[in-house]
Amino acid sequence: MNVEILAVADAVAREKSVERELVLEAMEQALKTAARRTYPGKEVLAEIDRMTGEIRLFHVRTVVIEEEFEEEENHLTLEQGQEIDPAAEIGTEFREALPPIELGRIAAQTAKQVINQKIREAERDRVIAEYEPRVGELITGIVKRVERGNVYVDLGRGEAVMYREDLLPRETFRQGDRVRAYLREVRNQTKGPLVFISRSDAGMVLRLFEQEVPEIEDGVVAIQAIARDPGSRSKIAVISTDAAVDPVGACVGMRGARVQAVVNELHGEKIDIIEWTEDPAVFVVNALAPAEIERVLVDEATNTIEVAVSEENLAIAIGRRGQNVRLASELTGWGIELMSAGEEKERRSEEIASAKVVFQEGLDVDEDFAAVLVDEGFFSLEDLAYCAIEDISGIGGLDAEVAQELQKRARNVLLDQALQVNAEEGETAVSLLDLPGMTREVAEQLAAREMVSVQALADAAGDEIEDIEGLSREQADALIIAAREASGWFD
Repeated sequence: MNVEILAVADAVAREKSVERELVLEAMEQALKTAARRTYPGKEVLAEIDRMTGEIRLFHVRTVVIEEEFEEEENHLTLEQGQEIDPAAEIGTEFREALPPIELGRIAAQTAKQVINQKIREAERDRVIAEYEPRVGELITGIVKRVERGNVYVDLGRGEAVMYREDLLPRETFRQGDRVRAYLREVRNQTKGPLVFISRSDAGMVLRLFEQEVPEIEDGVVAIQAIARDPGSRSKIAVISTDAAVDPVGACVGMRGARVQAVVNELHGEKIDIIEWTEDPAVFVVNALAPAEIERVLVDEATNTIEVAVSEENLAIAIGRRGQNVRLASELTGWGIELMSAGEEKERRSEEIASAKVVFQEGLDVDEDFAAVLVDEGFFSLEDLAYCAIEDISGIGGLDAEVAQELQKRARNVLLDQALQVNAEEGETAVSLLDLPGMTREVAEQLAAREMVSVQALADAAGDEIEDIEGLSREQADALIIAAREASGWFD
């Protein structure tokens, strides 16, 4: 019997790929659990001799302080302990051998459950320790089974699952197939660890290029961004830290050998390799290749870029089902608004006409001068109101005094518009200009900070507006108090 216990422990350790010592500890725990039924109320310790397999049971009694003395059967006072051994102290354990137990059907079943639980915990810990540090790497395994479209892969020292959405479109596997995939996540759950792998993740493309392109492995070439439509098309943006190395050519390889190796692994997925640049306009133009771009307008405020292409290039730029423009947007991080050259020209004409009307009505200038402002790149009153005065004085020989007057008119119009909107919203009958001590110059600067209502000023603190030109800290505090009185703070 003793020899058989050691043989069973060795066999289980080999089968489950866990340490033999851990299996023996699980058996000891199982014997301890079963012995409690035979010796109820006793603190039992089970030991298995690692050399002979002999099983020994002990009743353990511990010396405790008087305040913790609760179980006479399992506890000893210091005096009782020193009667047994004069050297005993708090925490000393005394063991008394117990007769062996007979494992009945229920006890055997309990012992089996304890052993299985311990082994499952050990397997889970081993899988986590094995694969958690490898998240983000490529991993190879053998397909174990396929259930409802999900592929379960034997990794050798654990099992991974690749869900249907992690597969490439129209990709199928059968039992025994070898599969290479991206280790996406290791999750520790009550049912055991789950290792998730994927062939549709963008990281799969990244790791494949790292394997095929030595310059990436050496750090000379870096992949800055990846946008992927799994199984159909991917776009990658690359940059070189060495001016002598062409990052796109390094990834393509001699006669396309390197990129073709990646394409073959991904079953024909097309890959566009683009040189990364800090200039968003150039980056977007490169990302929309092979379409030829005619005009680009960058709007940093909304993080969008308007792109105009010829009629014959519009379909190419959009791509099948919008794929090309969508991937380009994901790659660059910019919203891309595509239009034909004709549509862009029409929109441009409408913007110019609208801007002329705004300038004529708001600044009280004639049509010719409004056209000059538009030609200089001004399309709104905001452009005029908050630009450097030198940008205006350089137009058509205007002097600084006239430029300041134009800017003042633009700011006044914007302020009146903001106050009008505030009045229409019905927040208060009191306008900023009605507050004692308020000037249009101060109100303009408050409006530039989006404080166009009495309530907004009332919610401000003195140090938020004391840096306004022409306003001291005492005046700032006085304006805020006036705003609070007008908005009913002190009612």
